[in-house]
Amino acid sequence: MPSITIDQREVVVPEGATILDAARTIGLEIPTLCHLKGYTPSTSCLVCIVKVGGRLVPSCATVAVEGMRVESETEEVHQVRRTTLELLLSDHVGDCLAPCHFACPAHMDIPLMLRQISSENLREAIATIKQAIALPAVLGRVCPKPCEKGCRRSGADGAVAICDLKRFAADQDLASPQPYLPDRPPETGRSVAVVGAGPTGLSAAYYLRREGHQVVIYEQESQLGGRLRREFGAEALPPDVLDAEIATITAFGIETRLGMRFGRDLVLEGLLERHDAVLIACGAVGSGTVESWQLVATPRGIGVEKETYATSRRGVFAAGNAVRAKGLVVRSVADGKEAAAAIGRFLAGRDVAEAPKAFSSRIGKLTAEELAAFAAGGDTRPRQDPSSKAAGFEPTLAVEQAGRCLHCDCRALHTCKLKRYAEMYGADPNRYKGERAVFQQDLRHSMVIYEPGKCINCGLCIEIATLAGEPLGLTFIGRGFDVRVGVPFDRSMAEALGKVAEKCIEACPTAALSMRDSHGPCRCNA
Repeated sequence: MPSITIDQREVVVPEGATILDAARTIGLEIPTLCHLKGYTPSTSCLVCIVKVGGRLVPSCATVAVEGMRVESETEEVHQVRRTTLELLLSDHVGDCLAPCHFACPAHMDIPLMLRQISSENLREAIATIKQAIALPAVLGRVCPKPCEKGCRRSGADGAVAICDLKRFAADQDLASPQPYLPDRPPETGRSVAVVGAGPTGLSAAYYLRREGHQVVIYEQESQLGGRLRREFGAEALPPDVLDAEIATITAFGIETRLGMRFGRDLVLEGLLERHDAVLIACGAVGSGTVESWQLVATPRGIGVEKETYATSRRGVFAAGNAVRAKGLVVRSVADGKEAAAAIGRFLAGRDVAEAPKAFSSRIGKLTAEELAAFAAGGDTRPRQDPSSKAAGFEPTLAVEQAGRCLHCDCRALHTCKLKRYAEMYGADPNRYKGERAVFQQDLRHSMVIYEPGKCINCGLCIEIATLAGEPLGLTFIGRGFDVRVGVPFDRSMAEALGKVAEKCIEACPTAALSMRDSHGPCRCNA
């Protein structure tokens, strides 16, 4: 049994074991896309590269030899893996997240919400919504709907009525005997003062409380709501809706103190003495006032670090119109959530700038022909808006409208190995980007969607189908850079994958093969 060393760790493995096998016995994860235990190593992805004796070799196909010294976690090896991933991504045609997700300032998981509404799981839908938006019934009425401008179906027969559907789920929740509240988290013992109870302050308070922090909202008016009560009439935003939605936030264990004017009843130093952090979300502030608080003033308000909302004073943050003077309500709500996340990192003793940046591949704009191919498997019903703006959607129409979603997000978002390793190694999807390949979908299977633009030619599905004895199976078609996995003789995927469809989908590392109705696990907190 050979003994080898991997990153200064000795490991003994059976004869014939590979470096990848050896690494796994000591709990070391070497990334691989094309390898599957029990199948022939193809070495097609080369993401599993390690260094042995000055040479870079694929760990999945290199047999361990006595005395071998392997380098796996050096910067050089990581750089090679990163470059390999970037080359694979240069040819990747697929969206990790839907265009509507990026168009929404709060980055709500819109496709998931639509799937939940279309299947009448409204409790799950509101949980999904409130992971990103603390005031959905409000925004469902006053938001300018940037998400719908991003909806890919807007280029065909009209965007999905996303905003009205968000309002529908929120209104249904508010009308229920027990409106949705997340599970109470463990208390952190840390306290945050939120100055201002407009959309930014309310949103921040909600998300800080979700993390287990004690929150006190200080508001100069006699009611919570701030600009929401001043800028919109009762017809656009009924006071009872606003009151009900604010009540779902304060019911989460948030303390409120009304009639407290900042600078008169409250001073920054006093708040910092009583609390571990302060968020200023009181709306537009003049430069003189800002400087009196010993903060940096800008022409628009309080100066902050763009990504963290941190001011020049430790423990003091600012967001919303206190920073930009004037902004959309949806942007203010998003600011509150983002500021809460930064404050949470500060309270945990972490770098406030440490916010993780999730990897996401994006197709970009589709041609008319590509859009037609994308929409081929979708619901053909046209857009329908609520018959009454005041009443909103009735349930049957809401379910039908939600069913129009094309589900542009990846069906394997939470299991895709390519995405996971791209995040792990900080791969830049645009480093080697040229003219992208044409978007294609093969929908000729009742359960399976095949997207050739996501395929990395690992060949796993070919070998699985062959070993299972599929009469037709899959094969490599084409030559050189144009080679792709496909069905022989231009037959259908339904003929190619009979009994092994699910096994091939499970093995696919990039969701080139996916189940029509699979979008990964629900991430709601119902």
